[in-house]
Amino acid sequence: MAKRCDVCGKGPASGNNVSHSMRKTRRRWLPNLQSIRIKEGGTVKTARVCTTCLKSRRVARAV
Repeated sequence: MAKRCDVCGKGPASGNNVSHSMRKTRRRWLPNLQSIRIKEGGTVKTARVCTTCLKSRRVARAV
């Protein structure tokens, strides 16, 4: 399953873990995705939405 927001398209970011001795290993920062029911075009469906979209009201939550 893709770790990508269905609303804004935010996905994983990559970079390095840096230890005290400055050794570098690759790592990923994953978006905080929540599976919620949303209203889209008059119908209710389940979507994976990041918490940034939920807080900014970019998506209407189904009750």
